[in-house]
Amino acid sequence: MHTLTWHGHSNFQIATPSANIIIDPFFVGNPSAATPWGEIARPDAVFVTHDHGDHVGQAVDICRTTGARLGAIVGTAGKLVAAGLPEEQVINGIGYNIGGTVHVGEVEITMTQAYHSSDSGAPVGYILRLDDGFTIYHAGDTGIFAGMRLWGQLYEIDLALLPIGGVFTMDARQAALACAELNCRGVLPMHWGTFPVLEQNTKAFDEALKNFAPDCRLFDVQPGETLSLARNA
Repeated sequence: MHTLTWHGHSNFQIATPSANIIIDPFFVGNPSAATPWGEIARPDAVFVTHDHGDHVGQAVDICRTTGARLGAIVGTAGKLVAAGLPEEQVINGIGYNIGGTVHVGEVEITMTQAYHSSDSGAPVGYILRLDDGFTIYHAGDTGIFAGMRLWGQLYEIDLALLPIGGVFTMDARQAALACAELNCRGVLPMHWGTFPVLEQNTKAFDEALKNFAPDCRLFDVQPGETLSLARNA
């Protein structure tokens, strides 16, 4: 059994028997983060999808304080080292790249492309295969792209974490079509409601999902909530 906690925006904590992983640890300045980062369970690794402040968040501080390793694309990893992260805490010393896979405990984390912007490296997403094979896709900030179908063919995705906020990422209709391309069993919408410019609820996404991917289960959760995950649930 594993758990996934949504700390709002694109900030997720995934706990398995072998590893505790944070993705996009945006706590300070995140109005939907109910728990301060100093009060979360100690992570073994922190992954960031790109170098925008609402995704890097407190990655450097968390890693320096807890000793967690940092996973990021080459370039962005270097930027975080320049910001004070000890180089020896970076996975591979320099990070890794799109298509590559690293391990944290028994968890396999494959880096995928994302279509967005980043001042360093390139924006990415991650596919995480947990200890029992349960597979999570964190899309990062992205628009829809045809390559999502390939990831859906390569992996049996149990849960996709997809942005629906529009303006800076996919909107509701694009994200719903992405579920069909990914052939994912379930989806948890993210990157909405954090700021006034973003979509403020999941209603449009729910309706679009019924159109594009009616067999995909919607996990309509609120920031601070935790899901229990099991491969055959």
